[in-house]
Amino acid sequence: MSEEAPSNVTEFTVSELASNLKRTVETAYDHVRVRGELGRVTIARSGHMYADIKDEKAVLNTVMWKGSVNRLPFKPEEGLEVVAEGKLSIYPGRSNYQLIADFMRPAGAGALMALLEERKKKFAAEGLFDEAHKKTLPYLPHTVGVVTSPTGAVIRDILHRIRERFPVRVILWPALVQGDTAAAQIEAGIRGFNAMTGEDRPDVLIVGRGGGSIEDLWPFNEENVVRAAFESEIPLISAVGHETDTTLIDYVSDARAPTPTGAAEIAVPVRQDLMIALGELGQSLTHGLSRMVRHDRDRLRAARLPKLETLIAQKRQTVDYLEAHLRSGLSSAIKSKRIELTRTEARLRPEPLQMDARRWRQRLGETAVRAKPALRRIIADRRTALAAQAKLLDTLSYQATLDRGFAIVKDEAGNVLKSASKAEAGDTVSISLADGTLGAEVTGKDKPSSTPGASQKPKPAKPAPKPADPPKGQGSLF
Repeated sequence: MSEEAPSNVTEFTVSELASNLKRTVETAYDHVRVRGELGRVTIARSGHMYADIKDEKAVLNTVMWKGSVNRLPFKPEEGLEVVAEGKLSIYPGRSNYQLIADFMRPAGAGALMALLEERKKKFAAEGLFDEAHKKTLPYLPHTVGVVTSPTGAVIRDILHRIRERFPVRVILWPALVQGDTAAAQIEAGIRGFNAMTGEDRPDVLIVGRGGGSIEDLWPFNEENVVRAAFESEIPLISAVGHETDTTLIDYVSDARAPTPTGAAEIAVPVRQDLMIALGELGQSLTHGLSRMVRHDRDRLRAARLPKLETLIAQKRQTVDYLEAHLRSGLSSAIKSKRIELTRTEARLRPEPLQMDARRWRQRLGETAVRAKPALRRIIADRRTALAAQAKLLDTLSYQATLDRGFAIVKDEAGNVLKSASKAEAGDTVSISLADGTLGAEVTGKDKPSSTPGASQKPKPAKPAPKPADPPKGQGSLF
């Protein structure tokens, strides 16, 4: 037999070769990005995910550890097109290569729209979009908080619009509005403003950015941002993208603006409009007060007491009327009884008729005797009431005022002078006192008196007592 030819090829065990291949692949492909469709997707009890990423010609086994799975912004499902990032490795136990993914996101607008609809249904089922949770925006906030990029046009548009309408304090919370870390920064801005206390705490929040694709606006669809907006105790206005763009934060916010400029218009009113409204309200108040004063003045004039002579005449007329009515009534009653007595006497026999006639005459005489004192008492009571009324009216008359030391000054035409400004030096005036009238000539004017209480109005006189009622128990005279 011939001996084998010597060779310099290194001899490996299976494990050594697998380890070398694994090290070579992991070194050469330590960070790759792969796009494809999810095939088989399995979440193990340990929390790790095992899936296939495939296209028309090949399949790539993919593993994602539990920590990375928990950070996924979506639920991986079979048939969803994704983009995965990680490193290639080899599993020696089966001699196949696999992708150990650290990050994964949906690929393309179609996949994102499907994920968006899924999240929208989920949040709607939880009640995050219910109108009952919407808070009322303050009419005139003192401080406005804005969560957006500090270098974009959004903050400039908001500041410019607020400055034009009603300048208020604006606090910016810088945050990225696009990219992988944008959602976390937006959430931090919302929760950070809510955690503030004192005068720095905003009265209303604006969360916004400019327009873009669905991928650019995706941070505002993330679950952590939506829940932060829902849990915000400060009323929140969303202003993401253009008017046609819609994100999940728009559904959960307290108000949605079509643009960042529109958000500023919702947040603060127009100062000029407020000034005009206040002016109109002031005019309405002035006119209302004027109408009320005129109305009360007319009522006061209508309620003034008539002249003293008129009151006395009215009371005298009432007493005369009552006296005449009482006398005529008494005479009519006596005549009626006499007629009735005469008719009764004619119907009776001669002897009883004379007895009844005497009896009726006696009763008639007794009635007449009782009627005279009663009539006198009634007349006396009426006269007493009249005297009391006359005394009260005399007390309230100007003559009683003159008796207390006051005087009435009249000009040459007989008009009462109520103000010193109505008389000039050299004018002739008459001064009425309690016991007569004096003539005088105006020589000059003194300065108005500043004595405290000089301008106080006299207290209104007490109302006149009601006329005394006729004495009870008198009853009919018959």
